[in-house]
Amino acid sequence: MIEIRAIVTDIEGTTSSIDFVRDVLFPFARKRLPAFVETHGDHPDVQHWLHEAAREAGMIEAGRQEVVELLLQWIRQDRKSTALKALQGMIWKEGYESGAYRAHVYPEVAARLRAWRADGLRLYVYSSGSVPAQQLFFRYSEAGDLTPLFAGYFDTETGPKREVESYHRIAEAVGEEPRHLLFLSDIVEELDAARAAGFHTGWLVREPQPLPEPASHRVYRDFDAIEPAS
Repeated sequence: MIEIRAIVTDIEGTTSSIDFVRDVLFPFARKRLPAFVETHGDHPDVQHWLHEAAREAGMIEAGRQEVVELLLQWIRQDRKSTALKALQGMIWKEGYESGAYRAHVYPEVAARLRAWRADGLRLYVYSSGSVPAQQLFFRYSEAGDLTPLFAGYFDTETGPKREVESYHRIAEAVGEEPRHLLFLSDIVEELDAARAAGFHTGWLVREPQPLPEPASHRVYRDFDAIEPAS
């Protein structure tokens, strides 16, 4: 039996509903992005990510309004851009702190995370959202502040989630051999990449989605079904 020493989890569709991100967070950022850039555009961090967005799009000389329009288009496309995710995270921070919303987590998730932590497992997050956005998500969750449970966070600055090398980097950062790590996600291509890097994998297929037949990874309906030691 291989000992699992740490769990790395995705967020959307895994710990939390995709609907919350799609129907709450994305519209909030889309609505407030133009005013946020207008009022915070001279802040060094905002300037940096606006520049990175323009560079990613190949826009050599772009005005601020052009970059805003680009970012709004990327939000509609759910583009996995590090620059976009960083700026979204800054906007979402205002929403969390004002009490405009709390992050959704599935009913069993908080208790299961606490149980795993109590058993000595280290917990990490790997999501396409920026690390600050991940921290806000779990700090302001419907189940309370869950950030003390996590030992670290990874985003697309580590690498794309569907590339094997990203998981090698995570294993190195965590300080464990991949065979002692379990990655949880609802996306098969991410699980494929993690498994190719040597991770154990768990595929979250939540109700009402049909169970896949055949399944290319071990399938779980919820976190209560996951036994890391098995």
